[in-house]
Formats: sequence, C-alpha cells, structure tokens
Amino acid sequence: MELDAELQSVHLFSPEPLQLARFYSTTYDMTLEPVGDSYLCRSPGRQVAFSEGPINQLKYAHFAFHTSAAWDAFAVRAQGLAQSPLPPGFEAGSAISFRDPDGNQMVFTATADSELPASRRVPPAILQHFALRTSHIEAMLDFYTGQLGFVLSDAVTDAEGRLRACFLRSDSLHHALALFFAPAPCFDHQSFEAPDWSSMRTWGDHMAGQQVPIVWGIGRHGPGNDVFFMVRDPDGNLAEISSEIEHCEPGRPAGLWPHEERTLNLWGRAILRS
Repeated sequence: MELDAELQSVHLFSPEPLQLARFYSTTYDMTLEPVGDSYLCRSPGRQVAFSEGPINQLKYAHFAFHTSAAWDAFAVRAQGLAQSPLPPGFEAGSAISFRDPDGNQMVFTATADSELPASRRVPPAILQHFALRTSHIEAMLDFYTGQLGFVLSDAVTDAEGRLRACFLRSDSLHHALALFFAPAPCFDHQSFEAPDWSSMRTWGDHMAGQQVPIVWGIGRHGPGNDVFFMVRDPDGNLAEISSEIEHCEPGRPAGLWPHEERTLNLWGRAILRS
C-alpha cells in the first residue's frame, strides 16, 4: 500500500543561494522571498528553497499526506524508526523527519502548505518528484521501501544484474523519488508536472523567452512513460518539465528495465549517471 503522500517542496544547498533562487523564480514563475537565512520560491503547486551550503546537495525534501488517516498510520510506523531533528519552520507533533543512508533529510507533515494565487504567465506545473544520485543504491532502496513505506514501481539493472536505478512512489503517481547509482551522492533533479502536451509546448516557449536552453529532450522516459524536457540551473542541477506520468493501480508489480539509454529515453539519447 502506498504512503498516500505527495511531494510538497525541496530545499537545496548552494554556494550562491540567491542566484539559484532568482533562476527558479524567473524560469519557473515563482515568487521569491527571504526567510531567515534561506530564500523561498513559491507558486501554486510548486515550492523550492535555497540555503548556503555545498553545491548539488539536498538540505531536505518535504512530503505531505493526502488524508489524516494516512498521516496517523505513518506516525505509528515512525515510532519504531530513528528520527532526526526537524528543520526550522516545522513543529514537533505535526512533522516527522528522517535521514536516509546518504544523510539526505526527509520531512513528513500531516497537511500541505497553503496555496498561492495562480500564475497567468505559464500553465500549471506541480512539483511532482525529485531524484538523488547515490553510491549506496541498495541500502537507499531498502531504507525508502522497508522503513518509510515507499513502493518500488520500476528497477533498472545492468547485464550483471546490479541495480542501477529505481523509481519509488508515495501515492498513485509512478514515482515521487528516483535513485540513480553514481560514483558520488548528490542531488540530481526535480520535476514539475504539466497537465498536457500543449502546456509543455508553452513551457518550452517560456524557456526560450528566458534564453534557458533545453539540455535533454523532448523525450519519453521508459519507467513512468512521461514525456519530458530538462534544463540546467546555475549550479548544474537538472530541472524537468514533464507530463503524462503513469498512474499506478494498487498492487501493480514492479517492472524491470535494462540499463541502457533507451530505458531513460525511448525517443533518443539519454543522460546516464553511471
């Protein structure tokens, strides 16, 4: 059974957090405000924040539950797990935090953040998933599925049967988190889900208007079956616009894919992490 939770926000470290915040504010049409020693960018359905720190590293990711029953069930599960101190802005009793084997912090809350007025410049695009690179992919998979309750949707293995990538869901959408085997752990990308093809075209035109080049795509992923394109932010992190991600039925068996370019892009070339 899925957690019945959705991704609310990601908070990234950066040597130049204001520069990164200005990029996301402009490129993804979000407000920008300083909050303590961080910068917060928000728009309906998408929220990202930035603090000073090492490049290409996640400070934390925040998930919220769809129902109070799902939150209550998770709180019971959490009682038997080692928890980490909450980041500033989260309150004990309404939030629970953990660190994965690579030290990435995951925060879960009972409710979502309040919405902002809708943008008129670009179509909707919700912050739908993010991805991490890790050199401990088996341990990471075990942590997220065995301890936190994420569900494996698809796995990617090489010719020797070694796990190279996996896609984990927290509700019916194919993945809220992707893990890629790589020599060193770091943040990989975040993805904003647009409602349809027409919206993706408008987002592409918006990127052109901002003179932000598409570095990968347009293509279609194998796992998840979503169409996508990606750009790079000033720190080199990938940022994705996608659409048509697979909705998984309860009990859907995990798929298995070969470690090759076509798995990550059925239409052409791919960015392989290892």
